[in-house]
Amino acid sequence: MGYKNLILEVEEGIALLKINRPKVLNALNRETLLELQQALKEVEEREDVRVVILTGEGEKSFVAGADIAEMKDMTPTQALAFSQLGHATLGMIENLGKPVIAAVNGYALGGGLEIALACDFIYASQQAKLGVPEVTLGIFPGFGGTQRLPRLIGKGRAKELIFTGEMVDAQMAHELGIVNKVFPPERLLEEVKNTARRIAQNGPVAVSMAKGSVNAGYNLGTEEGEAIEITIWANCFATHDQKEGMGAFLEKRRPQFRGE
Repeated sequence: MGYKNLILEVEEGIALLKINRPKVLNALNRETLLELQQALKEVEEREDVRVVILTGEGEKSFVAGADIAEMKDMTPTQALAFSQLGHATLGMIENLGKPVIAAVNGYALGGGLEIALACDFIYASQQAKLGVPEVTLGIFPGFGGTQRLPRLIGKGRAKELIFTGEMVDAQMAHELGIVNKVFPPERLLEEVKNTARRIAQNGPVAVSMAKGSVNAGYNLGTEEGEAIEITIWANCFATHDQKEGMGAFLEKRRPQFRGE
């Protein structure tokens, strides 16, 4: 389907999904969040998609935050609904049955950083700026930032970023553990695609199950997490891809995974 605020391109098993509001630095409004939900449903259902790359259109911004013009005059009831929409959308990213890589090409602020944190991991351009500056506007992160960021980098460091509203550059974000890798701007998208291609070559059911196992066990104790891993791992042996992957290894040939 066509989208007003998104661009979706699919090639070589990789869906490139761009937030496309460059005139407002790709800020998130309600319409864009709803379109993003539709796009996520589309790539989930498409058999020709194995990996999703999420980025922003243009050179300046990944997503510069939620749309302040839309938020300014919200009532508490409207703000509640907007936050719930944001949480639902980012939850779809986090729980998508396919890997989602954030390619942060510029500003990732507020809701922009929160949307990146909902992805499986983040690669960033050297020119990227990341932060959660909501307190400078009289609010605080409302799309999951107070929950995902402390779990990723620790409570103290997360509180420092949230309470000060400070932006950090890509290298500092890498040192903090927010960003996995940093590349020159002209190489970012190709490097993300290289990683996506490596993932797409693997058994898609196994990758999806691995993502589900990590997510399901992350906030549990080791024993409970291991129990989840055992069950999901055993279910791999009910799949065609497990038989094909191990058979191909023994036969010294390239596996032909079908995603089933």
